[in-house]
Amino acid sequence: MRELFESTIERLFADLATPEYVLGCEGGEWPTALWAALDDSGFALAGAPEALGGAQASWNDLYVIARAAGRFVAPVPLGEAILANWLLGRAGIEPRTGSLSFSADASLQLRKSGVSGTARAVPWGRHVDALVAVADADSPSPSLVLLSRASITGHALQLNVAGEPRDDLSFDNAQVLACAPLPAGLPADVLHLGGALLRCAQIAGALHALLAMTSGYASERTQFGRPIGAFQAIQQQLAVFAEQAAAANIAAEAAFAEAGEALAAFSIAAAKVTAAEAASTGAAISHSVHGAIGFTQEYSLHLFTRRLWAWRGEFGSASLWSQRIGQQVCEAGGDGYWALLTGQTLAPHSTLGKTA
Repeated sequence: MRELFESTIERLFADLATPEYVLGCEGGEWPTALWAALDDSGFALAGAPEALGGAQASWNDLYVIARAAGRFVAPVPLGEAILANWLLGRAGIEPRTGSLSFSADASLQLRKSGVSGTARAVPWGRHVDALVAVADADSPSPSLVLLSRASITGHALQLNVAGEPRDDLSFDNAQVLACAPLPAGLPADVLHLGGALLRCAQIAGALHALLAMTSGYASERTQFGRPIGAFQAIQQQLAVFAEQAAAANIAAEAAFAEAGEALAAFSIAAAKVTAAEAASTGAAISHSVHGAIGFTQEYSLHLFTRRLWAWRGEFGSASLWSQRIGQQVCEAGGDGYWALLTGQTLAPHSTLGKTA
């Protein structure tokens, strides 16, 4: 299934998510043609249970989809829809076709009259038909809710540095499309964990494409009668870039491989720290090698570097996830340290905040 996913999604993105198309969607434009193709393909339902109409793919299989979305910097909430439908399926709710996103930072209260509160930083919130969030997250029994965009009573439309929508949406006694108790074994911040997992894969994919672009430019651009890639200083920078890109890819893929009925919190934390560091290093080296041309609007380098800068901080900065790693190590203690590293046991769940 993984090979089929990979070949199909990369072919689809290569045909439709061209640099010109991606640039045209910046500023919040909805990619109608691209999303229609993805919706027809059924990728958004890939992680949902087969009994509910999904493909019941494992997270290990889903990794190639999220990585491809990063490699082609696809301007769509595909990863968000996959995660949201996976969570709906875990709760026994039928997954949604059409555009779907989620809020990992929501202050929502579920009452008999409906849902009230704010869902913050919703990817493509202004466009999607529905969104998934956790209501009453601080209570002993949080609920998973599916809300319609039509029930929004207020909004603050925002963009990240890459021009991707990250909107705050308000609700006042909104009727839910569906709701269920959050499945046992999943923490209240499951969408925060899942969002970080997705961004790790997207960063790995974007770094792969950016490294190829930078290496190709270094082999073509000549200075003093030879390609700049022949100079030792440039070779050293590219070697560091390749090392960081490989580390981000391995860490992200490991986090996906270890995810099952619940997400692997420790592996996600390690992957997010690794990916954030690689994003910073890779973006800096690519601009250094490209020189002035890398800062022009016409050259597509910025499509990757601005997303790397945005994604490295979304769903928790490297500082936040480093703190979570430290807390889990301390909670495991000396006797549980090796088991924590090898995934044989889980440290008690951290209650650290979601921003840093």
